[in-house]
Amino acid sequence: MAAITLRGISKSYGGHAPVLRDVDLDIGEHEFCVFLGPSGCGKSTLLRIIAGLEDPSGGEIRIGARVVNAVPPAERGVAMVFQSYALFPHMTVAENIGFGLGLAKVPKDEIARRVQSAAKTLQLEALLERKPRALSGGQRQRVAIGRAIVREPGVFLFDEPLSNLDATLRGQTRVEIAQVHQRFAASSTVYVTHDQIEAMTLADKIVLLRADRDGGAAGSIAQVGAPLELYHRPNSLFVAGFIGSPRMNFLAAQVVSSDAAGVVVQLAGSDGAPELVRARIDGAALSPGQPVTLGVRPEHLLLVDGSCTENVLSRSVSLTERLGEQSYLHMATGDGQPLMAKLQGDTALQRGASVRLQVDDASCHLFGADGMALPHLQSIQQ
Repeated sequence: MAAITLRGISKSYGGHAPVLRDVDLDIGEHEFCVFLGPSGCGKSTLLRIIAGLEDPSGGEIRIGARVVNAVPPAERGVAMVFQSYALFPHMTVAENIGFGLGLAKVPKDEIARRVQSAAKTLQLEALLERKPRALSGGQRQRVAIGRAIVREPGVFLFDEPLSNLDATLRGQTRVEIAQVHQRFAASSTVYVTHDQIEAMTLADKIVLLRADRDGGAAGSIAQVGAPLELYHRPNSLFVAGFIGSPRMNFLAAQVVSSDAAGVVVQLAGSDGAPELVRARIDGAALSPGQPVTLGVRPEHLLLVDGSCTENVLSRSVSLTERLGEQSYLHMATGDGQPLMAKLQGDTALQRGASVRLQVDDASCHLFGADGMALPHLQSIQQ
C-alpha cells in the first residue's frame, strides 16, 4: 500500500513567479485523488514532481514511509500514463505492454502472464498481435494503461489521459480507469484533468488548484475534499464557479437582516419591487447594508406559480436551450446580471415569456467581499 505525503512543495523556473506554492497534501492508501484546475495552475507539474520527472524547488515528497526527493523515477514504485500514447510503432500491442518489464529483466513467462492479465482487464486480448497503427485512439490509450498496469505499482499516475479521445471514448475509458483502480486495491491513483466531469465521477478526493487569473496565488490549493463536498460547500467564489455544470449563478446583493434562521439579502438591479432572498447562512459576521454575492446553482431554481411568494424571482426568458432530458432558461435582471435555470427537458417556454423561480434557501451560498464563502447553518443532505 502506498500513501503519498507532500509537505511545502514549491516549484519555480528561473526568475519567474512560482508554478507551485507551498503545497501540503495527503493522499491515502487506495485513494483516487484528482488534481483539477484550469490551464496554468500547476496540476501536471505537481504530478510530475510525484513521479520524479521534475525536481521541486522546495519541500518533501513521501511515498509510503520513504522520502523520495532523491529517488530516481524508476525506483519510486509509480507507473505513469501520459496524455500522448507514446507507443512504439514497430512493436505489437503485447510487446508495447510488456516492454518495461523486459527492461527490468522480468522472466519471460512472468511477462506473458502479466500482459495477458492486463489485456483481459482492458479487453485487449484480441488485439495483442496488432501494431499501434491498426488501433483506434481509445485502443491505443488502453494499451498505454496496460503498460502501466503490468508494473503492478504502488501508485498510478494519469496525466490527462482522455483529452485526445472523443466524447464516447472518454466515457468508456473513464469507466475502465475506475475499474483498474478498484482491481488494484494495493495502489493509490493520482489523476490530472481540467474536466470536472472526470473529476466528479472518478475521484474520492479532488484537489482544486487555481491559476493566475483566479483571484489568488497561482499554483496554490483552492480547496480539497470529496466531490460532493466541493459541490455543496465551495469555500470561495472560484471553487463555486469552477465546480458544477452549468456554473453557479452569482448575483450582487446587500444584507437586509440576519437572525437565527439565516440571512435576508436584497438583490441589486431588481425590476419593480425589491427582490428579497433568505439564505440559510450564518450571518453573525454580517451587518445590514453590507455588500455580498448570492450564489445559487441553476438546478436549485424551481419554476413556480403565483401562489408562491417567498424567495421568488420574476424574470423574462431571453433564450431557451433544449438538450433533451433538460432545458436551460437564460434570463437577466434590469442591470444585466445573467441568471440561468436548469429545468426539465419538456419545458415549453419561449423567448419573452415571464417566469417565476423559487430559490431553495438551503442551497443558497453567500460570499463576502473577499470572495470567501460564509458558513451554512446546516449541511445539505448528500
